[in-house]
Amino acid sequence: MKPGFEKYIPFAPQKIVGRTWPDKVIAKAPVWCSVDLRDGNQALVDPMNLQEKLEYFHTLVDIGIKEIEIGFPSASETEYEICRELIEGGHIPDDVTIQVLVQAREHLIKKTFEAIKGAKNVILHFYNSTSTLQRKVVFHMETDGITKIATDAADLIYEMSRPLIAEGMNLRFEYSPESFMGTEMDYAVEVCQAVIEHLHATPENKVILNLPTTVENCMPNQFADMLEYFCKKLPDRKSAIISLHPHNDRGCGVATAELGLLAGAERVEATLFGNGERTGNVDIVTLAMNMFTQGVDPQLDFSNINKIKEMFERCTKMPVGDRQPYAGKLVFTAFSGSHQDAINKGTQYMKESGTEYWEIPYLPIDPADVGREYEPVIRINSQSGKGGAAYIMEHNFGFDLPKSMHPEFGTIVQKETDLVGKEIAPERIRELFDAEYIDAKEPYKLLKHAFQESIDEQGHSHVTFWGTLQHTDTVFKVSGEGNGPIDAFFNAIKDEKMAHFTFLDYASHAITDGSDSQGVAYILLEDQRTGKKYWGVGLSHNINLAPLRGILSAINRSWMDRHQQ
Repeated sequence: MKPGFEKYIPFAPQKIVGRTWPDKVIAKAPVWCSVDLRDGNQALVDPMNLQEKLEYFHTLVDIGIKEIEIGFPSASETEYEICRELIEGGHIPDDVTIQVLVQAREHLIKKTFEAIKGAKNVILHFYNSTSTLQRKVVFHMETDGITKIATDAADLIYEMSRPLIAEGMNLRFEYSPESFMGTEMDYAVEVCQAVIEHLHATPENKVILNLPTTVENCMPNQFADMLEYFCKKLPDRKSAIISLHPHNDRGCGVATAELGLLAGAERVEATLFGNGERTGNVDIVTLAMNMFTQGVDPQLDFSNINKIKEMFERCTKMPVGDRQPYAGKLVFTAFSGSHQDAINKGTQYMKESGTEYWEIPYLPIDPADVGREYEPVIRINSQSGKGGAAYIMEHNFGFDLPKSMHPEFGTIVQKETDLVGKEIAPERIRELFDAEYIDAKEPYKLLKHAFQESIDEQGHSHVTFWGTLQHTDTVFKVSGEGNGPIDAFFNAIKDEKMAHFTFLDYASHAITDGSDSQGVAYILLEDQRTGKKYWGVGLSHNINLAPLRGILSAINRSWMDRHQQ
């Protein structure tokens, strides 16, 4: 970059002695407050209309958010109308509290009280800016003047609330020293304590003190120091609920919120997918699901993340990025070969061990927990490895390839991805598999066959095989004996120029359920003339026929390999 960094004033950390937050963990969910309909909506190129806001509100309710900031009803008729529609239209469940925002200005406060009439549960959220910078360049005031703005508003709000509370409204108060992060902490304590006193807050009737990171200006650990210092110094700490309102200017909104909870906060204001001014507000989905992955119940329901994302994108006209945590299209997808192999092994481990815990490398959460069990976890491009193709074959098509077969098939798929230079779909991988193994029907074909089995007095099986094979244009009959169908068939074809093949490995399983299930057999042969090994695959509804087709598949692949060189 060109010179210019010298003009920026570095953040001055709050000195704190005996900090405790680094030793704490998040063990329970905070009180969640959505500010989607305020901070989120005001940041849109085209703000939501009434119907979109109503749909958005009901989605937030369905998620389980109990406190929802619905807007700034004194700012415009549109904002006033949504407030009235929610109240008069019966949209607000009894266990949900609406929150309304207002500046600490008399005429706006009075208009806000008109807007909330008839509501059952309300948080009246008022604010004024307290930061050093805004005092200097916007208000041209000392701290006494800024405090008076806050306390005058608190007095008016307390006075106007009395009749509504007497009539039965559950009306609570919230105060934000806007730009808290840029305010001297001792002054932040002073102004918030004054507001507590003027609102007559008590431990039984607490005020919410919302401490915004209005513009993120420091590292999350420095914010945590500020917050812990504030909480320790606040005289009436027991009369306050400490709330966070992080923005994401430095890209650290989630970390700021998490460390803020460690430092004493009990409540978080956030938006779905981090929508908001500039780089956005903190993302409630990421915060909640981060807790979920640590065994903490976030008390929110994101079990159908795709439905929530679809609503968000439709109502806000804002896309959710492909790499957005938990919700992005690609966040549960692995292209890297080593990642695919580890995911595949983790899947097998969980299946075989019966563990009750989620233990799959590279996937911090089970995609099914957010309703994405049908999303492709492993996708194949030129960066993919041998395990990825095998994973696709198992999870998309039911073929559980033997592990020693993975490198061979992986190489086949790798050649295709190198050729096309982009991702290939699971359907194309299945086509490659069928073309290489299932359709390897030349030059040897089994036209018809029969088995006869007998069991001797010792219980030993003895099988005789008769069959008709075709090699290009030549049709011939074969027969052989063995201790089972595969052994008998292999002995039968040895005399037909196939004696140089050695039988090495065999595996089989069903790929469909029910009485008409289809089976697949994997056969590994070695061509003693060249020392090369070839897998063959056979499919059939007949349990005895599938391995025979697999043997011929391997032999035909060997023949094709020699004649293509």
